[in-house]
Amino acid sequence: MSNDILLQLDKILDARKADSPETSYVASLYEKGLDKILKKVGEEATETVMAAKDAEYTKNNDNLVYEVTDLWFHTLILLSHQGLSSTDITNELQKRFGLSGHEEKANRSKNDS
Repeated sequence: MSNDILLQLDKILDARKADSPETSYVASLYEKGLDKILKKVGEEATETVMAAKDAEYTKNNDNLVYEVTDLWFHTLILLSHQGLSSTDITNELQKRFGLSGHEEKANRSKNDS
């Protein structure tokens, strides 16, 4: 997925804040608030885990890709609701690029002190 599609989604999701909840699924989630959005992210995360387990046995990743797409989409809705965007995430990933996971975790621990 290119960053362009993420930027396009950011714009669309932000625009949905002004749409009617009766005509826009995303607007309806925004209207219902953080708890509803978090519930959807949790549901999609669970469905992703289940799809990954199924893919392990069936050797077919189609449903896993579908569920991860739903998870990413709902996570982007969460970010937008919180005044963030995919750019915040890609910037954080860029900062971590070239760091081992152990280094990144150690840096987090130092910053939490």
